[in-house]
Amino acid sequence: MIEHEELDSLDQWFVAGAGRYVRSWEQRYISRLVRQVFGYHAVQIGLPQWDFMRHNRVRHKWCTTQQDTFLQAKYAPVMCAAEHLPFASESIDLLVLPHTLETSSDPHQVLREVQRVLVPEGTVVMSGFNPWALWSVTDRVPGLEQRLPIQPSLHLSPWRVADWLELLSFEINGQVFGGYGPLCEQREWIRRWHFMEQWGAKMWPVLGGLYVFSAKKRVNQITMVGLDWSKKKPGLMPGRAAVSKPQMNQTK
Repeated sequence: MIEHEELDSLDQWFVAGAGRYVRSWEQRYISRLVRQVFGYHAVQIGLPQWDFMRHNRVRHKWCTTQQDTFLQAKYAPVMCAAEHLPFASESIDLLVLPHTLETSSDPHQVLREVQRVLVPEGTVVMSGFNPWALWSVTDRVPGLEQRLPIQPSLHLSPWRVADWLELLSFEINGQVFGGYGPLCEQREWIRRWHFMEQWGAKMWPVLGGLYVFSAKKRVNQITMVGLDWSKKKPGLMPGRAAVSKPQMNQTK
């Protein structure tokens, strides 16, 4: 089951300061990745108070939750855990997972459910904290105050997530890294360090504090190959026959 404490702290952290900056960044790049996804059904797993599917054109949208937050949900709420989605197999066109793997006690099961409910060529978009970035490394230093709402030990590296997706026949078709500057609480300092976003994207692109992935579900199709009777078998030319000529023994 998803850890309620981690979700509550993440939801409260998104309201102001550094959390507001992180939510704004994720909202911007998740919107870019879901804007061109079409279909009939879309689901956001977790954080129903925040609308990460705002710019998607899918008509029927839901959001999952494990708490009594129906009044704050942006879409029709579904009470369930991310490890056990109450949707039919191959019925969802788009899934959005904002920090869902990090707040789950069984992220492998979450991805298996994602693979099950997505239609062939369906899209999943997920975000998370990079454990190899400055933000996560600083939180691991003893004696320093923890700045991120999720424990560093729960952070999943983007390379590990990419390997899991590949094992489940997903193909990553989009990825973005961000959060290269210090994690500041005041807006003024966030603006002062904003130049680090451009520098970091050029000099150390995969070491951003945040990452967003977009992956598409691939299905291996089996093509039946039959005999082509329209082609003639290679053989003798019509009207001709092979005649073996006996060899005469020549004697003196």
